[in-house]
Amino acid sequence: MIKIGYRTAKTAIGTALSISIAQWLGLHNFASAGIITLLCIQVTKKKSLQTAWARFLACVLAMLFSFVFFQIAYQPWTIGLLLLTFIPVTVRLNITEGIATSSVIILHFYAAKQFTFSVVVNELMLIFIGIGVALVVNVYMPSVENKLKEYQRIVEDLFRIIFKEIVRYLRTNEMNWDGKELALAGDVLQQAKQAALRNMENHFLRNEDGYYHYFRMREKQLEIIERVLPLVTSLTYTVDQRNMIADFMDELSDAIHPGNTAERFLRQLNDMRKQFETMPLPKTREEFEERAALLHLVKELEQYLMIKSQFRVS
Repeated sequence: MIKIGYRTAKTAIGTALSISIAQWLGLHNFASAGIITLLCIQVTKKKSLQTAWARFLACVLAMLFSFVFFQIAYQPWTIGLLLLTFIPVTVRLNITEGIATSSVIILHFYAAKQFTFSVVVNELMLIFIGIGVALVVNVYMPSVENKLKEYQRIVEDLFRIIFKEIVRYLRTNEMNWDGKELALAGDVLQQAKQAALRNMENHFLRNEDGYYHYFRMREKQLEIIERVLPLVTSLTYTVDQRNMIADFMDELSDAIHPGNTAERFLRQLNDMRKQFETMPLPKTREEFEERAALLHLVKELEQYLMIKSQFRVS
């Protein structure tokens, strides 16, 4: 069964509506209003508004260029010369999105072989109808709030699994985990950030998005986890500090959620570090290396928690 997306539906409805209005008003080349609408409908409200503005400016500029160049002659070479100068100007003005639409307007003047007030009004009406309808139908954007929450849940579940596997290795020295959750977490975070950015661009008065900052925060934490794993798997000797860190990470894994509990865990981590200082010094080289690696792990965990402590739930 073919699935029709909301953007496809909006494009079909908007295009048909634009053509209907232009045809009802008796405009020449009324189908062009539908083309303009089709080109102006974008994936976000901000993108749609930016595209509409670029196309409007490009169309007005195209009318001015048409007036100048078609004073010379209504010939194919005139169109070529016009475009040779018109396109670089749109690039300079950063309105290249309007080239396709404005080219249609230029060809209308060429086909009419006249530049009269009625023709200019006809083209302006086509532009206003096409852009106006596109902006109206693009007002509706389905909420992605539930999708973002689902991404959030998936990321937290993956982080929890990774932490549990690290805890299991610290306690048993057994590692039969394939690490697929690491790659999956990276992929999900990329998708989640893109969805959060689209959500941000659908709110004209909001420049920041809590979800986007949340996923960026988790992305930074994932980088630390990826650094920690080789360090953890290099541990082979069993010392008391290892089990203490395992207990800490086990508790930390159960507290992975959007809320900010980082300050509490940072205090626990600091207390544990002080407890390490009161314990007897290592008696062998292996024990010394193991405890040095564990201290490095504690520092990485501290950085992991510092990143979370800087995040504020919006």
